[in-house]
Amino acid sequence: MIFGKIEYLNLLPFHVFMKRFTRSSQEQMSMHYKRGVPSKINKKFISHEVDAAFISSVKARKYKNIGLGIIAKKEVQSVIVVPNARDESDTESATSNILAKALSIKGKVLIGDKALAYSLRNDDYIDLAKEWHTRYNSPFVFALLCYHKDKQKYKRIQKNFLKQKVKIPRYILVKASKKTAIKENDILEYLKLISYKYDKKAEHGLKKFYSLLDN
Repeated sequence: MIFGKIEYLNLLPFHVFMKRFTRSSQEQMSMHYKRGVPSKINKKFISHEVDAAFISSVKARKYKNIGLGIIAKKEVQSVIVVPNARDESDTESATSNILAKALSIKGKVLIGDKALAYSLRNDDYIDLAKEWHTRYNSPFVFALLCYHKDKQKYKRIQKNFLKQKVKIPRYILVKASKKTAIKENDILEYLKLISYKYDKKAEHGLKKFYSLLDN
């Protein structure tokens, strides 16, 4: 199984879980990773270079998913627009660039860890998930875990991941902090903003986003 791995902080709990899961399951010897930012992982998935990955919502529409996603209930801090800067998309992104346009918010789009670092140090930004919730009173789904085959394998991953609260080991948290220059406590607080369960409310929010794209 080749899995597309996005190494943003928002997926840190999932990566910790997967490391443990593959050690204690039959997938141990068959799990391989291809790493990249969301825009690159999208391309690898679509071209079948990876078997499964968290795929940007704008690309995930026609693919099968297992009910796991990267979801912001309200604010998210890691998907922002700096409005006083000139209009500029983030090349790492797919969904967030289109979300900014759908919300008619102009400026420089920033996603991921660099966006989180910016939002923790500045207040001159617009949180796109928060703006979405203000307008539509629904969560925003940034990505869904999609797969090409082996549904039962990924459903097993989903079931096991959602039934437990993943505790991030101290050494992994320290390593993530050093890599991103974001304090450990700030990482933990940020992760409270992220939901992974693609429930009915999240599904409703995503359908609303798709309806805006179709108009």
